[in-house]
Amino acid sequence: MNNKPRLSFWQIWNVSFGFLGVQFGFALQNANASRILSNLGADLHNLSLFWLVAPTMGLLVQPIVGAASDKTWTRIGRRSPFILGGALLSMLAMFFMPNAPYIITAGGVGALIFGAVMLALMDGSFNVTFQPFRALVADMTPEDQRNIGYSVQSFLINCGAVVGSALPFILTAIGVNNSPVEGEVASSVIWSFYIGGSLLLLSVLVTVFKTKEYPPKEFEAYNNITEEDKVKNESFFKLLGNIPKTMKQLAIVQLFSWFPLFIMWVFSTPAIAQHYWNTAIGDSSSAAYNEAGNWVGICFAAYSLYAALFSMLMPYFIKLTSRKMVYAMALILGGLGYISMFFFHNPYMLLVSMLGVGIAWAAILSMPYAILSGSLPPKRMGIYMGLFNLTVVIPQIISGLFGGLILRGFFNEKAIFMLVFAGCIMLIGSLGVLFVKDVSAEKTLQKGGTGGH
Repeated sequence: MNNKPRLSFWQIWNVSFGFLGVQFGFALQNANASRILSNLGADLHNLSLFWLVAPTMGLLVQPIVGAASDKTWTRIGRRSPFILGGALLSMLAMFFMPNAPYIITAGGVGALIFGAVMLALMDGSFNVTFQPFRALVADMTPEDQRNIGYSVQSFLINCGAVVGSALPFILTAIGVNNSPVEGEVASSVIWSFYIGGSLLLLSVLVTVFKTKEYPPKEFEAYNNITEEDKVKNESFFKLLGNIPKTMKQLAIVQLFSWFPLFIMWVFSTPAIAQHYWNTAIGDSSSAAYNEAGNWVGICFAAYSLYAALFSMLMPYFIKLTSRKMVYAMALILGGLGYISMFFFHNPYMLLVSMLGVGIAWAAILSMPYAILSGSLPPKRMGIYMGLFNLTVVIPQIISGLFGGLILRGFFNEKAIFMLVFAGCIMLIGSLGVLFVKDVSAEKTLQKGGTGGH
């Protein structure tokens, strides 16, 4: 087996640079989708149901894209065609979604449905782009550079998210209108989506044209793929039956990580509006509600900034302890961050809560993939990464189906309690990390190295 070449820092940087723009768009969606849908007429109790279209698209798209990219080779590579195609569709959906009232001029339910369809297209396209990016890092980096590869990816993701989340607030500060006419979307949000979509495509073009993927023969040599391996045509159900144990263990942790994240994305705006701005339940067009919406963007930017900074420190902490220890402690801090939002009453204190959330977010974006990649066969990296990403979307679907029921049935429509509930779930997830088998770390220990490398 030939050793895969080590990459320079800037080569690793270029491999993941497109994530900067993809996450810019994703952050805009997370911070503003509930606000847009509420502006278009969605009821608070049904918000989580509208959000279901996003993870459902991931459920449908990711395994297909993963399997297809494993078997694809073009002049620009295996993963790059999917990354570029997804970016183009994402940009179009971002341009259209906040303009739903102007495209469907009759307004009302029609504009709301169009907005939901664009949300589905946007998230489906994000997934087309996201999934191959995860596999691309594993394709291009040798095992001893995986931690730094996924940490750089997490850093870029969160740099994009900082600006994307804060953009409506920034545009409002420089004079762009932030108070929409009833049934329409604020100009600050519309222009944010224009800027986000454009930057998404530009950053992806950097990765596509600056990263030279290994052609089939080289890839096979670096990953010890034999002629016998190449002719094997395992069925989808056989692949499911052969899922590595590590992947199953991580799936449990993912459930207790992404379930609370989805709750935060859906309910943060109404929760913060009610708890800190004292808005009424169902209020979505008042100046106070939209001011709260801008502050949610700042909070999301803050947790992304903290995540970007923590991403740079993660390789150091991993060397001191282990991937599992860093992962578990990050989820504990995330859970405490969610819970603390209930006890504060000054919205500026939410920036303290976001520190824990940001540390957890950085770990969630990198640690599962770094741990998992060491247990996967290189020839099936794309399909298994696609299947693993179902552990991202299925918890969100569960959260979407039951979020509104939990809000109404247990918390008397006080959305702040949904964030406390999310924190408790994440604390449980931290315990699950202890039972995960980190194959590559154990191999390193057996060779006499450190578990963190």
